[in-house]
Amino acid sequence: MRSIWNGAISFGLVSIPIKLVNATENHSISFRQIHTTDGGRVRYRKVCELEGEEIPTHEIGKGYEDADGSIIPITDADLAALPLPTAKTIEIVAFVPEASIDPLQMDAAYYLSANGVPAAKPYTLLREALKRSEKVAVAKYALRGRERLGMLRVVDDVIAMHGLLWPDEIRAPDSVAPDTKVTVREAELDLADALMDTLGEVDMDSLHDDYREAVEAMIASKVSGEALAPQSAPAGGGGKVIDLMAALENSVRAAKEARGGEAVESGEHAEVTSLPARKARKSAAAAPKQTGAKKSTSTAKKTTAKKATKSTSKATSKTASAAKSSQKATQKSSAAKKTTAPRKRTSA
Repeated sequence: MRSIWNGAISFGLVSIPIKLVNATENHSISFRQIHTTDGGRVRYRKVCELEGEEIPTHEIGKGYEDADGSIIPITDADLAALPLPTAKTIEIVAFVPEASIDPLQMDAAYYLSANGVPAAKPYTLLREALKRSEKVAVAKYALRGRERLGMLRVVDDVIAMHGLLWPDEIRAPDSVAPDTKVTVREAELDLADALMDTLGEVDMDSLHDDYREAVEAMIASKVSGEALAPQSAPAGGGGKVIDLMAALENSVRAAKEARGGEAVESGEHAEVTSLPARKARKSAAAAPKQTGAKKSTSTAKKTTAKKATKSTSKATSKTASAAKSSQKATQKSSAAKKTTAPRKRTSA
């Protein structure tokens, strides 16, 4: 990438030679002004109001218009004589938490590239120090003839710098908020929360400029001479909100349907956060199932007890039968002994 500025980062007594590279690019499609009757280009020409003639670039200078309309000429020598210590230096003045920088101040973004082998070590030192401290550096620098404010932070293994607007360049938001006093109900906030949860997160890399693609397709169709199929405008937007609750409910329903369609295509289940009231109804509906489970458990316990009782009674009856059989055997043995004794006495 081509550098647009060469200088150094002033980090205390450490100086880090760097090159400034644009971190962003504009992909917007630009148009030229033409004469609608014949298609000829319409160009802007720099004409002197006093002479009425076009002026070449090398004769054009700077001038400040005073309150009375008079022009005060300002030369490059006048500007060069002004003290501008940050003309070739990005001077770090403080290290602060990133959250302390108001996003309203954010301007253009740049990458800072180490300029030469000697710059690698101090560049890496500053980068790792920013990583470990979890802070950003606030710095002053000069670019295109004016001093600016910047914020240095780490992106992957590169130090990036965001141009910042000066605090007095941020307008106060006075009289911007609605003047009418409005009360928001809890039910409306619940629906808004449900809509936010249903929409969920997004992969920023998946977002793209639909309008630019449509313009490119239209230009391609004009070049090829083929008619472009008309596209219907997306529904919604711009209408008056008559029933806020109904609009929120419809939005949640549409978001759930959209998420459901994505889930069917990808084979995954969409995660939808229900409202607190709906959770309560679900809990109440689930209660009979829990009661039924308890009944089934108690029934199983009773059945097991009955089986155990039957087994015990069978064992008891078997023991009683064995005892009766033993008693009968004893009685038969006694009778046999009595019969044998008298025979012995007779033979004697």
